[in-house]
Amino acid sequence: MIHKLDLKTEHLHRSFNKDYEPILTVNSGDTVQLTTPDIQWGYSQSKGEERVMFDSRENEEVNGHPMIGPIKINEAKKGMVLEIRINDLDLGWYGSNWAGGFNSWQNEKLDLAHEENVQLDWELDSQTMTGTTKIDGRELHVGLQPFIGLMGVAPAESGLHITAPPRYCGGNIDCKELVRGSSLYLPISCDGALFSIGDGHAVQGDGEVSGTAIEAPMDLVDITLTVQENMNLTMPRAWTPAGWITFGFNEDLNEATATALNEMVKFIQDMYDIKKTEATALASAAVDLRITQIVNGSKGVHAILPHGAIR
Repeated sequence: MIHKLDLKTEHLHRSFNKDYEPILTVNSGDTVQLTTPDIQWGYSQSKGEERVMFDSRENEEVNGHPMIGPIKINEAKKGMVLEIRINDLDLGWYGSNWAGGFNSWQNEKLDLAHEENVQLDWELDSQTMTGTTKIDGRELHVGLQPFIGLMGVAPAESGLHITAPPRYCGGNIDCKELVRGSSLYLPISCDGALFSIGDGHAVQGDGEVSGTAIEAPMDLVDITLTVQENMNLTMPRAWTPAGWITFGFNEDLNEATATALNEMVKFIQDMYDIKKTEATALASAAVDLRITQIVNGSKGVHAILPHGAIR
């Protein structure tokens, strides 16, 4: 079955909480089509159209990303795994990103914390997959690779949880590999899963070094939600066009790296029925470690096993 969600305040929230009422209940295998606002809670469908502003129906007194949800999946039980298949992404026509002007560890290291905040406004062409901005009167262009930055199920822990740090149950992962055709697998922490999604990106480099990608609305996000009863995960995992991916999140980049690597080594162990030392040796020959993002409180690392790298 295909469900369609309109973009409106009644469908938006800015935090995770297992006690939030779902805005939609679906069955495993159903598809959901929706529109996401920009990072500043606005949306304009076409150039020249007035930008409509939205808010969170939960009225949380915290800052957070605008998320659509939560969506309840009938068959989802704690301990199972939710697969989010990204069938299609239609990028909006505009985006923005920022640098400097606030305290963060990377801005301190780059001497940008006390500089004036800079905003780059981008016009996005989904036909040529090109983004264009102007700096000092010059047009500069980048190629686009749209993806969704934030996908998560409700944490098992009670209370309100901010969106910024990625967790064992997903959240603001900001992995640029999660493009059209990918599947993200999340451990389900509570019955019903209570899945939420948002934070469209037109393109991002690994690290998201300024604190923002090119943040953009998505005119259409088409996803299929499937409960996987026979998978056993404690951390997110993904199948992408680039390969299989495992993740690690921690304030300490070394610890995030260790988690991502350990999850990948276990994956290779299970895939080839070999010892951990043998799987680690294979990983050293075939697996890439990448810094997902360094800006969300909990830093992210992802390990990629490219398709066909081990034959």
